[in-house]
Amino acid sequence: MHEPANDIRYQNGVEAVLIADPSTFLSSRDAGSDRLATAFTALGGRMVGRIGWHDSLERQPVPRVVLVDAAGIEPGTIAERLGAIVAWAAGDRAALVIALAPEQIDAIAAVTLGGGTALLVNPGIGECVGAVAQAIEQARGPDSVFDINRESDSARLERLNVEVSRIAEALARLTRTEQESDRRPPSIVGDRIDRYGAPPAIPSHGAPEIRRAIRTRRMRDQFFTKTLFEDPGWDMLLDLYAAELESRRVSVSSLCIASAVAATTALRWIARMTDDGLFERERDPHDRRRAYMALSSQARAAMHGYMTSVLREELRIA
Repeated sequence: MHEPANDIRYQNGVEAVLIADPSTFLSSRDAGSDRLATAFTALGGRMVGRIGWHDSLERQPVPRVVLVDAAGIEPGTIAERLGAIVAWAAGDRAALVIALAPEQIDAIAAVTLGGGTALLVNPGIGECVGAVAQAIEQARGPDSVFDINRESDSARLERLNVEVSRIAEALARLTRTEQESDRRPPSIVGDRIDRYGAPPAIPSHGAPEIRRAIRTRRMRDQFFTKTLFEDPGWDMLLDLYAAELESRRVSVSSLCIASAVAATTALRWIARMTDDGLFERERDPHDRRRAYMALSSQARAAMHGYMTSVLREELRIA
């Protein structure tokens, strides 16, 4: 039977499978069930299969998009099965979208974070549509130009990257200048303070100064709309730097909270900043269901240089 050409369901051509608890296949009365499949078919995709979490992936053809609903899945099952699912999708470079609950953030981030995987925390159907639309465009290839809700975040992240790089370069130049100065022969007729006095003290900073800056930023939310000052990249950099000064480890879920934005948005920022070399993911050697985040050496040097420069100029850390 010939279908109408203007029907969106027959314009996409991208195929997907859904991996979920089998109970989600049996009923759609629950608003949360089948949300990824609903979004995918609404965008014109074709569902070619549904797989349970415990089903074998061997001999299963890999489609262009893999949708995973982790709602209600036990942490042990996630630790045991998600790695295979991710590897299965990555084998043919399929786009991967995972819906999860807040309490599953650490277990899932321990297995997959960044690299094109979209993590959605308690998503509504609208959020699923946005993420699945990006997955479809990713599956279609690099010639696609459609990109939902990415430009503003990407632009802000790019500015943050430029600023961090600029600080790191400035710190490197300062270090070279100081080293060259140390190698210069002393002046015969020099200033007594320069020749005999102690060098100017470099202001030190610790976690308390960083935590005060974080508290100041959160106080703004009591008086203004929270979205007015959203800056999750900088909030997470501050939190990770303070935690490093405190010799404390930061879980992915804790970093999401520190970002002061919705968990899905926070995970997107964490993934991008990890892909861009600012953050590093560290597995918990004692619990494979947990991952920690840390600053990269580049970001660490830039943060130290920035804080030192701010305090040297007697400015307030913002």
